[in-house]
Amino acid sequence: MTAALATPLAEHTHWAIDREVSVLPRIFEPDITLAVMQRTLSPEVIEGARAQEEARFALSFSWRGNPEGEALEADLRKALHAPEISAALIADVVMLAQAVACLFETEEVGVRLRRLDEAMCPRFHCDRLPVRLVSTYLGPGSEWLPDDAVNRDGLGAPSATKPDIMRVPEALNTLSAGDVALMKGTGWVGSEDRALVHRSPNVAPGQSRLVLTIDPA
Repeated sequence: MTAALATPLAEHTHWAIDREVSVLPRIFEPDITLAVMQRTLSPEVIEGARAQEEARFALSFSWRGNPEGEALEADLRKALHAPEISAALIADVVMLAQAVACLFETEEVGVRLRRLDEAMCPRFHCDRLPVRLVSTYLGPGSEWLPDDAVNRDGLGAPSATKPDIMRVPEALNTLSAGDVALMKGTGWVGSEDRALVHRSPNVAPGQSRLVLTIDPA
């Protein structure tokens, strides 16, 4: 399943999905909690991503700073496996980090690029921050639910007395590899009680994901 909706488009929706970069600023609209730019990754970016997947040791890169300088690119080259093969992947991460800094008018961002061999956050949840960029280079993308398919009483720490979070299983939507998603969290003013509900997908045995997250500082 791609970022195309699993359920028919409702009259009033809280997501915006397009192939144009102009869709991303729609995250500032009060009703929008998810903005997705669909894109197809270049063969060069995919080659770099596969170099991380095939490495013996899983990549776990964390960085915070101003992406406009050379520091992020330099640190990525030091951290990534096969940096020469991964030049296009590095350039893509830097470009997205700079885009987040520009869009949210901040000089610092937090960047994480990790190879995951199991679901990182398998339970549906809302991020406890204003907004996060999420993009998957390899493997299945993040799963998310429309508001009308969510029982928010089930969110939080699991308990035998809590109801199921997913009201309508067939409403589950999945982002594709390459998609660039901006997700509002509970820290966004006005979205404290309606932040996007999402989770990490299951990872099959022998499968892995290469996932990028970027947080405006």
